[in-house]
Amino acid sequence: MGFGSYDESEQQDVDADFDEDDGVKSGQNSHEGTIEFENGASSDELLDRLKEIKDDTE
Repeated sequence: MGFGSYDESEQQDVDADFDEDDGVKSGQNSHEGTIEFENGASSDELLDRLKEIKDDTE
């Protein structure tokens, strides 16, 4: 099979008969608020740690 081709026997029949109650309401999972994150490390400390990690993988 070439790129982009497909075998129709691999396709599955899907029951696309959905009820309106099956969906998720757009406001049902809305969240309001803020989040703050402070890791306590300086940029230099983080860069040094990244260098250590890269050195370990080589």
